[in-house]
Amino acid sequence: MREKLEQIKAEALRQIEASDALEKLNEVRVNYLGKKGELTAVLKGMKDVAAEERPKVGQLVNETRAEIEKVLDESIRKMEQRVRDAKLKTEVIDVTLPAKKNSVGHRHPSTIALEEVERIFIGMGYEVVEGPEVERDYYNFEALNIPADHPAKDEQDTFYITGDILLRTQTSSTQVHEMEKGKLPIRMIAPGRVFRSDEVDATHSPSFHQIEGLVIDRNITFADLKGTLAEFARELFGKETKVKFRPHHFPFTEPSAEMDVTCFKCGGKGCRFCKGEGWIEILGCGMVHPHVLEMSGIDPEKYSGFAFGVGLERIALLKYEIDDMRLLYENDIRFLKQF
Repeated sequence: MREKLEQIKAEALRQIEASDALEKLNEVRVNYLGKKGELTAVLKGMKDVAAEERPKVGQLVNETRAEIEKVLDESIRKMEQRVRDAKLKTEVIDVTLPAKKNSVGHRHPSTIALEEVERIFIGMGYEVVEGPEVERDYYNFEALNIPADHPAKDEQDTFYITGDILLRTQTSSTQVHEMEKGKLPIRMIAPGRVFRSDEVDATHSPSFHQIEGLVIDRNITFADLKGTLAEFARELFGKETKVKFRPHHFPFTEPSAEMDVTCFKCGGKGCRFCKGEGWIEILGCGMVHPHVLEMSGIDPEKYSGFAFGVGLERIALLKYEIDDMRLLYENDIRFLKQF
């Protein structure tokens, strides 16, 4: 894998060096850094890499991406400068004319937050898995230890297409699909859009995004869960961030907990942002319920695991200090320009 990444980097740098126009440099960016680029293809192949090698491969991919981006950005800057200098020599500029405003788009704050979360977990050896938004009731509820008469179904009132088909209320259903494949161990995160029939307000929406995580292996304990999420919190909110776990109940995990992080505005002392408590609730987690493992064909006597789920919008709201979730969906250019 190291040799392949070196080849990708060498070929990308060669093409950058040989480019004589901005269009060609943009082609290089798409071919190597885009959604269907060479490095993205390597990340999608992480599931074929041995579990113990994934952290190293993830780090190598991030380093390769950073080196290519650095050289590419510098080449674009120099080429734009040359083009500008050439125009100044050949064109007469009327400085009394109003300037033409060049409006360039950029990534949405939710996309920025998602890419940061993905980078953190890929660096820890996880793979990113996607699942269907239109799901069967079995995968969305029953396979997660939520039978037809369970009260948790009322809490997740959703949009049904037929009696058995619905818009998923959580990306946990993607975890069930992966467990049923029987390829162990599993280290994955599943980001995606989910749906619930909630009223729109500052903190709720009928359509939002979740990031679910799942680890299945031999001898996995709550200590592994705590260490993983503590490292995630430090990477996302700062090295001084501390975490605490409060007992909770989720049908698909036992024991279950909610995790809080120290307020990154006041360092845990208490302020308006954390309502004077010094802590901010960030996600739910727990050890995978043995019955959930059994329903997916995994022997709970041999394997154990942990799962966690965090709302992407909540990450964006907290990290960028946004006080109304609706701002993320309204496409107000005055708001988006701040990012």
